[in-house]
Amino acid sequence: MMSLNGKCIPPSMNPECSPRSSVSESLAQLDIEERYDIIKELGSGTYGKVLLGECRDTQTKVALKVLPKKNTKYRDFQREFCYSYYFSPHEAIIKTYDFAFETMESYVFAQEYAPLGDLFEAITPQIGLGEEICKRVMRQIASALEFMHSKSLAHRDVKPENILCFDHNLTRIKLIDFGMTRKVGTMVRKTSGSIPYTPPEVCEAVRNERYSVETSADVWACVVLLFCTLTGNFPWEHAHRKDIYYVEFLNWQRRKTTKVPSQWRKFSPRLLKLFRKMLEPCPDKRSSIKEIHKYFSDTWVQVKEGGNAEECNNDVGYDDDDVYSHGSNTHMAELAAILNSQGIETKVNKKLRERRICEWLLST
Repeated sequence: MMSLNGKCIPPSMNPECSPRSSVSESLAQLDIEERYDIIKELGSGTYGKVLLGECRDTQTKVALKVLPKKNTKYRDFQREFCYSYYFSPHEAIIKTYDFAFETMESYVFAQEYAPLGDLFEAITPQIGLGEEICKRVMRQIASALEFMHSKSLAHRDVKPENILCFDHNLTRIKLIDFGMTRKVGTMVRKTSGSIPYTPPEVCEAVRNERYSVETSADVWACVVLLFCTLTGNFPWEHAHRKDIYYVEFLNWQRRKTTKVPSQWRKFSPRLLKLFRKMLEPCPDKRSSIKEIHKYFSDTWVQVKEGGNAEECNNDVGYDDDDVYSHGSNTHMAELAAILNSQGIETKVNKKLRERRICEWLLST
């Protein structure tokens, strides 16, 4: 038996168990209206719908996730319910109540109700959220994913629509929707298209191609989420070579160009360094979700005094031991003036700059 919150779930409700039939003897069979007063529909999609209901016994408002049997296998319902309940102890993950049931047409389970909707609704298009609010959001989501990853489980669907808000300052938000959650190493098929949060290794897979579930996909999605919360825009439509915005980022990320893509120039050198590590195209080289904790004390959006963000970040994203990070400002300014007078561009990659300096010295 699996212990959750001091309670036990029977083996038949273990997410790793496969039921022998589409109907479970462990589920109570009743009509939703027998237990809840339905107030309104909160949302719907291909998965089913979510209803706001008030429990008649406790007068507590809850969100009821209703999954139609016609397009939901019991095993999939069982997995989602059990993972949701399993993650409930974490403060940044939605609380799932230990009660699930079925009607003649659907499987149903109850979760806590978030009165302010999802994060997508809170992000102002083209503007985003303030830096401090963004950090507040990312601390909580990173913590939730770190908890899941420590259990060798990947969420696989991190996006603003799957993050619920409990207050206007976003000091309390929670990750939801574990319908796609799987154990690391599980082989799954690509069954649908890609969205801006989908990592390149999945974007490049063809329909029905099998690939391994890895936590690195959550890392990618989490950092794309960071970009969206700061800007109110998507960085690209698909992380694929057919997308010009992704290719522009990829060329910079791989140091094929020193020019920071225009929509990334508002970010500080430190944040760009984080993007480089966590948006690494190769999943095996991508940093873990823990990496983000090293950057919360840094400035993320930076405007150079007397200039704009684009000018400030036109030479960023390189190693911290860059020559312009050390020494006397006066001395460095004099050196830069000398180099510029010889036609040597100083705002380039450190290695390229050093090579040009050597060529200049050898020619004099």
